[in-house]
Amino acid sequence: MALARVVSRSPLADQVKERLLEAILSGHYPPDSRIIETQVARELGTSQAPVREALRGLEALGLVEITPFRGARVRRPSRREIIEAYVVRSTLEGLAARLAVPGMNEADLEELRGHLEAMRAAARANDGHRLAEADARFHSRIVELADNISLERVWRSLEPTSRTYITLVVPGADPHWSTELHAPILAALERRDPEAVVDALGRHFEAVSENMARRWPDDDASGIVALPRRRRPT
Repeated sequence: MALARVVSRSPLADQVKERLLEAILSGHYPPDSRIIETQVARELGTSQAPVREALRGLEALGLVEITPFRGARVRRPSRREIIEAYVVRSTLEGLAARLAVPGMNEADLEELRGHLEAMRAAARANDGHRLAEADARFHSRIVELADNISLERVWRSLEPTSRTYITLVVPGADPHWSTELHAPILAALERRDPEAVVDALGRHFEAVSENMARRWPDDDASGIVALPRRRRPT
């Protein structure tokens, strides 16, 4: 009977998890803020059990920290943690590009062009939240086109962290600069050149990583793992 209750509750917990994830990504719950189970349950019209299960799922993603007798709060990771996530994302998206490019069609490219145009529109409006969403859709679509479930699962475990803390928290972001980092990626995709896409993605993450190392406040800057420097063609 207990197992049956868990199974029947899981879809609701998944819905609560998605709602909480959206709230974190939108800045409704900024880093270090508390997420109160009873309040969330009341707002969503559910019991505390699926909220508690959803929070455990977000804790597994590294977005939430749960402390006994103190409840849940949104994590603020270190600069090193975020940059290390970029190292892994760069590798994963490079693999995704190699898998995706051979099967891409014009409709896929048009969709990616639309995401880049959405980023540009958001940058002109100085709308960081909308830019972050379009940025995520651009990268997510490349990963989806790889059609590799394991790759996508690992990638999705990292993407919320970088999107939340870089676009919504770190001061001094240049939306036009971050947007145009995607143009070489799209150009390489349009040429159907997987190695050029991998190179463009690597340069994108290298630039963002170096920018993050300068902008992200961190008392302990020792031991930061940066993206490896790329060899320039001679």
